[in-house]
Amino acid sequence: MSDMHQHSVAYVRETMLPEAPPPAREQGIIKWMRENLFANVPNSILTIASIVVIYYILAASLPWLLNGIWNAESIRDCREILQGAAGGCFAVLTERWNQLLFGFQYPDDQYWRPLIAFLLLFVAIAPVMFFKYIPSQFLLFTALYPFLAYWLIWGGLILAPIVALVGFVVGYFVWGRLVQRSFATGFFGAVAAAVIVWWIGGLITAGMDPEQAMLVPVASRDMGGFMLNLILGTVCVSLSIPIGIALALGRQSSMPIIKWICVVFIEFIRGVPLITLLFVANVVLAYFFPPGTNFDLIIRVIIMITAFASAYIAEVIRGGLAALPTGQYEAADSLGLDYAQAMRLIILPQALKISIPGIVNVAVGLFKDTTLVSVISMFDLVGMIRGPILASTEWNGVYWELFGFAALLFFVVCYGISQYSQWLERELTTDHK
Repeated sequence: MSDMHQHSVAYVRETMLPEAPPPAREQGIIKWMRENLFANVPNSILTIASIVVIYYILAASLPWLLNGIWNAESIRDCREILQGAAGGCFAVLTERWNQLLFGFQYPDDQYWRPLIAFLLLFVAIAPVMFFKYIPSQFLLFTALYPFLAYWLIWGGLILAPIVALVGFVVGYFVWGRLVQRSFATGFFGAVAAAVIVWWIGGLITAGMDPEQAMLVPVASRDMGGFMLNLILGTVCVSLSIPIGIALALGRQSSMPIIKWICVVFIEFIRGVPLITLLFVANVVLAYFFPPGTNFDLIIRVIIMITAFASAYIAEVIRGGLAALPTGQYEAADSLGLDYAQAMRLIILPQALKISIPGIVNVAVGLFKDTTLVSVISMFDLVGMIRGPILASTEWNGVYWELFGFAALLFFVVCYGISQYSQWLERELTTDHK
């Protein structure tokens, strides 16, 4: 009996075995490939087909890139150097980089001005984009940047941007004093005060000698290249977001006049192509001003592009407002908040968070649509390529290199905007899973 019991008891190990490495197929690159590239038969077929396509693309493009010519004075010199071999003529970029970036009329010795304005742009938008990590005191420079950037790029008397800044400051203080009576009183009082300051400042600057300017004046017609796309994109996106918010709120207003003004504006602008609005800015607007009035073309284009983008952003934000449950509005009412406080503290923060993908989509599309100004004879990046550069005898026939460079610049900017929006969504998330 004892022998039977002795043989029926299993052996129990008292010490642990040393850890063994996982199988090769369950770790490292092999595991990643199994899970992402060869998880099943359809995925494996798609992976193999993609590898074949990538191979043929690289086989055709790499020799053209690696054998590219960077030092030549014309396309004929590139062809003589290549001797029939595959290779890109990238010398056009080294020869005409200044025209591609700044246009062909911006003074060569003043390139440092838009470069400084571009670098300061990152300093100015940092407190807005990374508000959780940068103190709010830096927003003062953000408010000053538009006037500083205008003076750097356009030059002229520094008194002009100072007068513009003073007008906004006076309007802000008038708004703060009168808005307690009513919104309309504060708004129209602020506008009137700012206009008076600008009118007085215009009279003062008109009597000053332009030769006293610290920076050489540069006319808007001399702006061009990618610099013009950045100016239009940055200014129009910055203006269209607050205007779009106001239009979205106005469309939901209980006051019929304000509601229908916003509805008519949004539906009309959304029903008209942007290129039509640009032609209106270039030709038609001149008929609405007194004879001899010189209204800057860039300002006219900014007005039209901003109006176009504002209508689309207004609809995006209206969708965010509609997505909020009714309980949020009721919660604001239960706290005793008025309309302005409820929108600023409860409703708009949530609606804007929901609307981030749509707003970014409009912003990216708007920045790319700035190339349409080339159809009204404004020499932006695409206008420079299609006009002075390809029309020259030295580089007539160079297409892939120039348009590839333009595509690269726009991709870097648009991809950066997209990545920032995804980061911002992660920062603002309140879901804890």
